Amino acid sequence: MGGSVLVVEDERDIAFPLVRTLEREGYDVAWIDNGREVLDAVGEQAVDVVILDLSLPDMDGLDVCKALRESGYDGAILIVTARTGELDRVVGLDSGADDYLSKPFGLAELQARVRALLRRTGRRGTYAAHDSYGLRLDIEARRVYAGENEIKLTSKEFDVLTVLEAHRDKVVPRGRLMSEVWDENWYGSTKTLDVTIGRLRHKLEEAGLQDRVVAVRGVGFRLEHTKPVG
Repeated sequence: MGGSVLVVEDERDIAFPLVRTLEREGYDVAWIDNGREVLDAVGEQAVDVVILDLSLPDMDGLDVCKALRESGYDGAILIVTARTGELDRVVGLDSGADDYLSKPFGLAELQARVRALLRRTGRRGTYAAHDSYGLRLDIEARRVYAGENEIKLTSKEFDVLTVLEAHRDKVVPRGRLMSEVWDENWYGSTKTLDVTIGRLRHKLEEAGLQDRVVAVRGVGFRLEHTKPVG
């Protein structure tokens, strides 16, 4: 069972895909489109992560963030916004947010951020179930660990692993990996993906992890945990 997530976003075109994606990953998701109802929503049910848009129709998201902290909310707050300046980022974190994601963002990256926040705050969530596997992703630092030992990955290897981890135990189609990691307009050979997967698979195995990148012929790839033999 995943954690509980509250999405605070007034744009339906952004909120609906976000909610559907999180629900498919096992989270209990609620959605509201304004700032006024946030405190009531958090007070009525246990919320592990608040995904908070800054540009709400009735009040500034930074004020909502401050109000949540002043009310005693101790869960995670992930700000998503089109504001990209360093000053806005600093102000957002100073207002009590735990993390900051600029629009536009990939759903896989957002999912990874949510899992990282759940792990960091000690809350429920699907990421915690993977901690015992030894594989650990630090999304903010873009670093990967096998236990306490860092695995050196290239930028593309890290991005591929992030997408696979976001859909752990599920097949990610080749086309989706190409569009999310490279570009939807990529015209190069898809062998680039195979080479990257091959290097990533080798590095995970070399680190002694039981996590494997499995190829599903004609479809895509799946990240799964395999039990040791014997």
